[in-house]
Amino acid sequence: MAEAPSNDHIVSCDSEPLILVNSQDECIGHLNKAACHDGAGLLHRAFSLFLFNTDGEVLLQQRVASKRLWPMFWSNSCCSHPRQDESMQEAVSRRVWEELGVQVDMVYLYKFQYHASFQKSGSENELCYVYIGRADAPLNINTHEINDCKWVKLNTLDQLLSENPDTFTPWLKLEWQELNARHSQTITRLIQTGSG
Repeated sequence: MAEAPSNDHIVSCDSEPLILVNSQDECIGHLNKAACHDGAGLLHRAFSLFLFNTDGEVLLQQRVASKRLWPMFWSNSCCSHPRQDESMQEAVSRRVWEELGVQVDMVYLYKFQYHASFQKSGSENELCYVYIGRADAPLNINTHEINDCKWVKLNTLDQLLSENPDTFTPWLKLEWQELNARHSQTITRLIQTGSG
């Protein structure tokens, strides 16, 4: 990849075309990001990535205040959408590079459908692919997307979610519950060996 983008580089816009799908994850068309999130939202493909390091920590990011949905909430390491004619693998690699300035080998775990509304601002209505990866290189945080980030121990995240659930995005809570329930051995192996 080229040199990492500057840490305030704009990497997304409301006009970018996302992939509309049905509940079987079949592409049924394309629509701009803003319209996909209006009202109750239209089902579209998305992804979430959780990054871990060799110290057994997971990277959390706090979304910037300018985000339309869940501004200033804490979320997983990186999440976004594949664009029209872009594979999921290409989308995840692109976005983690644009937001965090790192290249990582990713392991796909599962996908799920969820719906969540944020006040009157709009909704997430997504068929979301969930990945994990390991990152030990220094991060180059894109301040246009991320207000803050921190590495936390896995049990610390469990505690934070228990004590302050309203400070986290809804998809982070759903995904972390699933990771704990069904993928903890894969995460441990990734942390220890670098592969899932």
